[in-house]
Amino acid sequence: MSLNVLLVCGSGASSGFMAANMRKAAKKVGLDYKIQARSEAELNDYANDIDVLMVGPHLKSEFDALKSAVPENVTPILMEPDYYAILDGAAAIKHIQSEVQ
Repeated sequence: MSLNVLLVCGSGASSGFMAANMRKAAKKVGLDYKIQARSEAELNDYANDIDVLMVGPHLKSEFDALKSAVPENVTPILMEPDYYAILDGAAAIKHIQSEVQ
């Protein structure tokens, strides 16, 4: 299964590192995931081209608004603080797999 995943956080800095770690983790287990990180301000530019929206845990209060900004076929995921804080790409990939069937 090929997935386009967009990570959003406030500025895009921490999610950039997370996206890189997730790309490595996905490749290691043979998954065809295209993962990119952008700031939340850029979400509308990418909303129609993604399968999964991953939102940084620090944007929890804005999660509902971000969910409503993407089409219904996009799976929204609020990232867990425990793996996000340590930029654990493998844990984030597992989270995607648990949400997307």
